Amino acid sequence: MENEIRIRAFRAPDDIETCRKFIIGHKRVLEIYGISNISTNTEDWIYSRSIFVVVVETLDGEKLYGGARVQVADGITPLPIEVATGKMDPSIYSIVRDKAQYGTGELSGLWNSKEVAGLGIGSIFPSRVSVVIAEQIGLTSMFSLCSPTTVRFNQWIGSKVLETVGNDGTFYYPKLDLVATACFLGDVTTLKDAHPREREKMLFLRKNLQCVVPEKSPFKNLYVNVHYDLKIASADPNEFKIKKL
Repeated sequence: MENEIRIRAFRAPDDIETCRKFIIGHKRVLEIYGISNISTNTEDWIYSRSIFVVVVETLDGEKLYGGARVQVADGITPLPIEVATGKMDPSIYSIVRDKAQYGTGELSGLWNSKEVAGLGIGSIFPSRVSVVIAEQIGLTSMFSLCSPTTVRFNQWIGSKVLETVGNDGTFYYPKLDLVATACFLGDVTTLKDAHPREREKMLFLRKNLQCVVPEKSPFKNLYVNVHYDLKIASADPNEFKIKKL
């Protein structure tokens, strides 16, 4: 494992090559768990201007350790949580539509390679950064559909279980023997519900989009120098404002 890594954010169409590396890495992780039917596990999203990508990579960009996607609700393409759960509980459509008028999106596609499993490098780090970049792209809230493992990460960054959908927020997805939990981060701006440690980190990074920080894994006594590159040149916080229907 490298002791120097970069965490970078960009709009998907601005770096097609890295998006394809992201898809390959994510697919490999899903296959370990026998999963092949994730709704967004295709190449379609890499050409969408409403999708922003966070990657954890080597400094030369040759190798990806993990990452996440932030998809903005643009009134055209449904969010992954809508595609995944809408047939089971159609109420998700009206919930997303209501939040979209203020700017909403979804944290999805979270993965990390086996090489960094258990270190927090490929899970809490991109989750945190996804919230950091939300302000640049005009989001005030964020949805996510979490595995049992990643629910806690979403709670650390301020999300709560969306108990008004599914079975108190849970669905059998993507397979009948797997449970996914719908979560919602209702305050991207002040992050008042985030764990104090995470809130401090996210607010710091929001003010310091390009910096180098020695980060400690939340699970092991491991420090890694993280080179953050989170400024999205083409981002416009007013780009995806949607009027209430």
